[in-house]
Amino acid sequence: MNGSFYAVLSLGLAIIFGLLNIINFSHGALYMFGAFCAWMGLNWFGIGYWWSLLLSPIVVGAFGMLIERTLLRRLYELDHIYGLLLTFGLALIIEGLFRHFFGVAGQPYPVPEALMGATDLGFIMLPTYRAWVVVASLAICFATWFLVEKTRLGAYLRAGTENAKLVQAFGVNVPLMISLTYGAGVGLAAFAGVLAAPVIQISPLMGSNIIIVVFAVVVIGGMGSILGSIATGLGLGVIEGLTRVIYPEASATILFIIMALVLLLRPAGLFGREA
Repeated sequence: MNGSFYAVLSLGLAIIFGLLNIINFSHGALYMFGAFCAWMGLNWFGIGYWWSLLLSPIVVGAFGMLIERTLLRRLYELDHIYGLLLTFGLALIIEGLFRHFFGVAGQPYPVPEALMGATDLGFIMLPTYRAWVVVASLAICFATWFLVEKTRLGAYLRAGTENAKLVQAFGVNVPLMISLTYGAGVGLAAFAGVLAAPVIQISPLMGSNIIIVVFAVVVIGGMGSILGSIATGLGLGVIEGLTRVIYPEASATILFIIMALVLLLRPAGLFGREA
């Protein structure tokens, strides 16, 4: 299940970096924002889990598009460090606002009634909701990969980042397409936040607790590699889970040990392209 969260979050990061060349350090804060959107929708407006899966990514994606249009658009021609510093500052602001209004205590979110219970597989009792998280994550990852790599829209996206003026000459609105790409990337983070809400305590700190691990996943898979982010996120989640069983003391560091080894042997990442 952790691998599913890693895959969806790192996929959003890979899309934003691969297509826009922005290292989005606010991704964890927007993941937390998505979880809180689901919590606020349920407790303030009576919006259930299934609608939150649709509405939270839209709300957070629209917020991301506002960020892209007003702030990030000024940094595309500059070094990556400026985008990283800006998004890091945004992450601190977003987290600080949620800590001010909600405190640091975790907020519970109930498992939807349709996904309660568990299935006996003979060797393990598999909670229905955890199985749903894995299935939903795989579905959204495959759909995103297919959209970017195998459709005409995805071709426009890739071409627009390579040669914006040429694509605009064919009548494509490249600035709008870039805004939608950033919105889709952070919308994936919000989707992961809604999936995580019933299995963890929703807290303003949940984004900062996971973002470093997700960046490690992206680095191992290859910066900007969509397939690498999906495969590496799922695989490292399994490795982390097995480590907790076999040698629990190493479970918090195993991903970073793997990252160090990969960077030594293949600096571009497992699926990345050499510069």
